[in-house]
Amino acid sequence: MKVSLIAASTALLVACSNQQITDLANNTLAASEIPAGVSLVETVTAEQDTLNIPFNKYQLANGLTVILHQDHSDPLVHVDVTYHVGSAREQLGKSGFAHFFEHMMFQGSKNVADEQHFKVVTQSGGDLNGTTNSDRTNYFETVPKNQLEKMLWLESDRMGFLLEAITAEKFEVQRATVKNERGQNVDNRPYGRLNETINQMIFPREHPYSWPVIGYMSDLERGTVTDLKEFFSRWYGPNNAVITIGGDFDEAQTLAWINKYFGELNAGPTVEKMAKTPVTLNTNRYYSFTDNVSLPLLYISFPTVYGMHEDEPALDVLANILGNGPTSLLYKNLVKSGAAVQAGASHPCRELACQMSFYALPNPQQGLSLTKIEQVINDTLIEFEQRGVNSDDLLKTKVGIETSTIYGLQSVSGKVANLAHYQTMLGNANYTEQQVARYNNVTKADVMRVFRQYIQGKGAAILSIVPPGQETLVAKADNFVLPDVSKGASKQAKLAQHTPLMKNTSTFDRSLMPSSPANPLITLPSLWRETFANGINVIATKNSETPTVSLLLSLDGGVLLDSVDKAGLASLTASLMNEGTTVHSKEELSNELAKLGSNISIGASGRNTYIKVNSLVKNLDATLALMNEMMLKPEFSPAAFNRVKNQLIQGLQQGNKDARTLAGNALKQVTYGKSNRFGLPDSGTITTVSAITLDDVKAFYKTYFSPAKASLVVVGDINKADLLAKIASLQSWQGDDYTIKGNYQFPQITANKLYFVDLPNASQSVIRLSRRAMAYDATGDHFKATLMNYPLGSAFNSRINLNLREDKGYTYGASSYFSAGKTLGRFSAGASVKKEHTYDSIREIEAELTKYQQHGLTAEEVSFMRQAISQNEALSFETPSQKSGFLRQILQFNLPANYGEEQSNIIKNITIEQLNAIAAKELAKPMQWIVVGDGQVVRPQLKALNLEVVELELVK
Repeated sequence: MKVSLIAASTALLVACSNQQITDLANNTLAASEIPAGVSLVETVTAEQDTLNIPFNKYQLANGLTVILHQDHSDPLVHVDVTYHVGSAREQLGKSGFAHFFEHMMFQGSKNVADEQHFKVVTQSGGDLNGTTNSDRTNYFETVPKNQLEKMLWLESDRMGFLLEAITAEKFEVQRATVKNERGQNVDNRPYGRLNETINQMIFPREHPYSWPVIGYMSDLERGTVTDLKEFFSRWYGPNNAVITIGGDFDEAQTLAWINKYFGELNAGPTVEKMAKTPVTLNTNRYYSFTDNVSLPLLYISFPTVYGMHEDEPALDVLANILGNGPTSLLYKNLVKSGAAVQAGASHPCRELACQMSFYALPNPQQGLSLTKIEQVINDTLIEFEQRGVNSDDLLKTKVGIETSTIYGLQSVSGKVANLAHYQTMLGNANYTEQQVARYNNVTKADVMRVFRQYIQGKGAAILSIVPPGQETLVAKADNFVLPDVSKGASKQAKLAQHTPLMKNTSTFDRSLMPSSPANPLITLPSLWRETFANGINVIATKNSETPTVSLLLSLDGGVLLDSVDKAGLASLTASLMNEGTTVHSKEELSNELAKLGSNISIGASGRNTYIKVNSLVKNLDATLALMNEMMLKPEFSPAAFNRVKNQLIQGLQQGNKDARTLAGNALKQVTYGKSNRFGLPDSGTITTVSAITLDDVKAFYKTYFSPAKASLVVVGDINKADLLAKIASLQSWQGDDYTIKGNYQFPQITANKLYFVDLPNASQSVIRLSRRAMAYDATGDHFKATLMNYPLGSAFNSRINLNLREDKGYTYGASSYFSAGKTLGRFSAGASVKKEHTYDSIREIEAELTKYQQHGLTAEEVSFMRQAISQNEALSFETPSQKSGFLRQILQFNLPANYGEEQSNIIKNITIEQLNAIAAKELAKPMQWIVVGDGQVVRPQLKALNLEVVELELVK
């Protein structure tokens, strides 16, 4: 199901208790409690059998819209400030400014020092981020409820007083950071230029969707500080913003704070709605380019309508029928037939335009020609016209809407994001019920009509991406030339966009950061346990905020049960268990689960094989029946085995073209050695997977798919007695115990070596410094080491990240961390960096580690660590997935339920001397560098390191 349709989804309050509904419905302020200059615009109360989120909407005199939603279930608040400006508001030739401002907004403002925004939020125990898309930019924080005023102070200062803090130096550092972001997420990623190329093919050069959100680097190079300030002044005024707050707060006090901090800010220029100009293509446009990929890719995209258009829901249903999951036509005709290893369809929508897109990666076993793939897709569209729409097609969409709406209840941030989205795009935050109704009202005739109106016989952008030297594989010769994006904005355009710079004054001293009341009390989830006679350990907690249940059944061992020569067997076996049973085919299972609104997935990673189940309470019995069938009656057909094994091999092939994947594989091999299972990828290697037979899979399943070492974690709206009755079938599951190998021989760590993997033409280098470390413990050496490392490399404003990202501009992000499991752990530090600064980045990380090891933490860093980690606990138990993770941790490591209390005591009482002793010990141990990059650029730099450079040959 499409994100734009559901990510905006919300609270299905019919599922909540009457007590909660009453609590949420009676929070409207009296007129005397509303500050002067603030108007109450709308009150939405919770009603039975109605899809809505209760809220009050206010407007300040300067045009700022305020939406307040109270949810007292957890002691936290989520603050979202959304500006109705994205890349679509940019000027031709000045792309990337909206995204650039996402970075600049974290660089301090008049009363918030440089690098302090992240520090203040983190030290408050909060999480934060910002995102930019074509249509809007948002900034958000989730913090303990006692930190709300501080967040409003921060957000108001960057809304009203950012320009005073923008300097040429900050501008240049963030320009370098954006270049690194593009290098990491676009240029250095296989198929990374797909979206921006498709948009250039569909939209005219002057259309605001023709350029990427991150912008063209040539445009950013031309940009000036003045350009940036004018862009901010034009679009970031309070009249073009919505502040939405959800959580546990006092509404009168919160509204008073909002009026204090935001009320005196001046409104910006008037913002008009952008025209929705339809785009159509008269004929197919073909274009192709080469990329560092192992498989060619075909991407076909038709322009359709625009977001919230009356035909959007029917087009979404059409996309589901054609290419969403195992019941889709493209899956049947391309993947199931063996013509492709992947295929699908989607209909993403933005404010001004939508696109219906199909993609496929051909299967080398049947040839790599994209001409053949295009023909199969065209034949599939003909087949759809003949097949038409059936009742299940509509039912699955409607059930998907219901379940996704319910799951939107599970976090305050989800509800806040929904309210902010609808308010920004429609001016109507209370749109959830109407949105769901749009999809429930879609008919079979609607779907056929939009197919004929927007797809059948219409022109499309058809993009072929092929490996270097394989240009003959393209679908058809290019008949389209990409526009020249190197030219800047015209003089007339520059004049038309001139905006007076924003200037605000304040009646109070904004340099004083608000103090915070005492930390809120944290209530741990109540839990119960049970042990079945067959060995399954059960741990569960009741969670009644949504009518859902999640189950996680874990079988200890996972990929550690593989032999080295058959590495990948656990993963392949688990994957095949999703491919059908002796009762139902994969397509039938998918269809039944979709109609239930349920999800079941089986996989293997790390130390566990797992079965994950998500279901509505009302459909739990039917879902569990399918789970039992998938667990106990897998078909393991030869056809499915061959298809899934080939898909896995192709995925491994593609991983050999990705710098981060190669770095991860190299890190494992160097740290743990290639002669034991720890040293190989979870999914195996091309050689080991190729050696696996169907008999191997059946034998692995028979030996290791057993309850003997199984654990079950359950979180949901169900009590103990009812749950035990529903999972009674698991008690009759039988299987023998098995042994997990525990003795491993690891290579010696040699500090004077650097292992290099050449990836020709890579735009960035991935550098990793690593060694083996202690196994996991909740309150011992591992835990204390993570506290020591927090100011060094875990927090955003850690020493390593501030150095490489903020000071030097070498990377999009750098870090260090301890990771650990039952058996062993690892310490790592590193980043993806500009390839021309590989040497510099290595030296800077080494210098930071040496300084930290020799001189330790500062008192300020210790205080920061204590506050950030301890106060973050208020955010730890909000959602079912967080509760499930907490319970799984207890089971996996045999911890007491209140182990967090001892952790809190350690955080509070550990001394700076103890932390410095840990740093001196742990950071002095030998470590090894792993570098993946373009040999022509990187090798000369490595020679200057005075290390033995080993050309690493990864296990094939």
